[in-house]
Amino acid sequence: MPRNVVRLLLACILFQQTNLYSFEEISCLMPLLRRGPEAFLFRDYTLTGFDEMFASPGEPHSHYAPLFDRLQGWGLSDLERRRQVADVMMRQQGITFTVYGREQGVERIMPFDPVPRLLAAEEWDRLERGLKQRVRALNLFLQDIYHDRLILKDRVVPAELVLGASGYRREFVGTDVPRGIYIHVCGIDLIRDPQGEYLVLEDNGRTPSGVSYVLKNRQVMKQVFPFLFRQYNVRPVDDYPANLLAVLRHIAPAGCDDPTVAVLTPGLYNSAYFEHSFLARQMGVELVEGRDLVLDNGQIFMRTTRGIQRIDVLYRRVDDDFLDPLTFRRDSHLGVAGLMGAYRAGNIGLANAIGTGVADDKGIYPFVPDIIKYYLNEDAILANVETFRPLVPAHRRHILANLDKLVVKAVDGSGGYGMLIGPASTSTQRDEFARKVEANPRAYIAQPTITLSQHPTFVGDHLEGRHVDLRPYVLYGDDIRVLPGGLTRVALPRGSLVVNSSQGGGVKDTWVLRPGPARPEENGETAEV
Repeated sequence: MPRNVVRLLLACILFQQTNLYSFEEISCLMPLLRRGPEAFLFRDYTLTGFDEMFASPGEPHSHYAPLFDRLQGWGLSDLERRRQVADVMMRQQGITFTVYGREQGVERIMPFDPVPRLLAAEEWDRLERGLKQRVRALNLFLQDIYHDRLILKDRVVPAELVLGASGYRREFVGTDVPRGIYIHVCGIDLIRDPQGEYLVLEDNGRTPSGVSYVLKNRQVMKQVFPFLFRQYNVRPVDDYPANLLAVLRHIAPAGCDDPTVAVLTPGLYNSAYFEHSFLARQMGVELVEGRDLVLDNGQIFMRTTRGIQRIDVLYRRVDDDFLDPLTFRRDSHLGVAGLMGAYRAGNIGLANAIGTGVADDKGIYPFVPDIIKYYLNEDAILANVETFRPLVPAHRRHILANLDKLVVKAVDGSGGYGMLIGPASTSTQRDEFARKVEANPRAYIAQPTITLSQHPTFVGDHLEGRHVDLRPYVLYGDDIRVLPGGLTRVALPRGSLVVNSSQGGGVKDTWVLRPGPARPEENGETAEV
């Protein structure tokens, strides 16, 4: 007999004899008895690889047990109604992303799944320490390769990999950056292997996106599913904009006590424009495009209806290549002519710094544990995924012989594009990638196909397991802070391992739990819909 039905029968007996259970607690479970086993949300649920909720069939991990019981006891029609309300809220609030090259339109509502992912306090503690360690080491690496290059001289990382990386900016060798910090905002993608071990999949140190969905997911959950918060003490996430603003103010030019901060966006048609405008509003700063800015006397100013106003710090969501047509791409209309001159002179702070792309180059990724050991004299807390480098002849032979089993990635690719997933590929695709790897081995890496952990996700009128990853966000200012949780991305098509929204993925709210009783008032619990 299912575990929750046993509990229900015992609860009914106790209620009749001792009134230990409230009428509300019993009545919310009654649909399970009325409808029978076919009504269970988990009726078709199967375990594949590591499951975030279940330790074994029908038995949730201890920190998931209250959520599991509550979901089982809630009426399906009510849950479905709330899920539809959440979708409407996402649509009305314009929580969108943009997909390029699709006939059916470019702007999409972000698919949102209402079953939250839970991270126990002790689990999060290890992740947080590992993330801070990684970001600290990557910053030291960037400071070194743009100045003394000791790690290259000591041959810990091959110099040709660094100097040949597309994200390496020779124009800024020897340039000092504010406070010596290069990566102010970092999104590090984590996965769990079939044994439940967390692995770093990639580092995003240029212009990582997605944090706006973390904040909006929580807002929607508070309003539409407040009852799910009642049994948990969930760490809040709504201080992220204030912490981001503090980081930006921290890198203002010397002597600037009250800096003016702005968010630089490529414009309305960028895939992350919703996030750019959302963060600017939340921080209470201006959202600007390159055409709104002008260089005057070595400083950057913003055009306003009251004249020009100096900008001291830019949170730039524009890639290096497009920031300044005088330094990088001459055909760019997204940046500001002369911005790099003002930056070199110390007249403006930029987050993230120029040239951080080399740190998230996938060709550098296999060396990050060595980078951590070199600068911090510590072993990496979070391990990498096993990675094969085609530049190494033995690795290249292994890759070419096993393309049907490996995931092959372009070292400067993103968004799920430019990659081959071997088990899901055709012979034509494998032949094409074999030619690419042989022609330009520096441009690719390969990794085993790992079955990502799965999490219960709404599919129709029930829950099925779907593969997930996790992107925590790390801020580096006067200290290193990690947003509790991050963005859980979901591969919505059955069996898919690609979680990117541009490839059909969705998102979940991520709860970092802490000891102690639930705090509904802190979670912002509202009246039920």
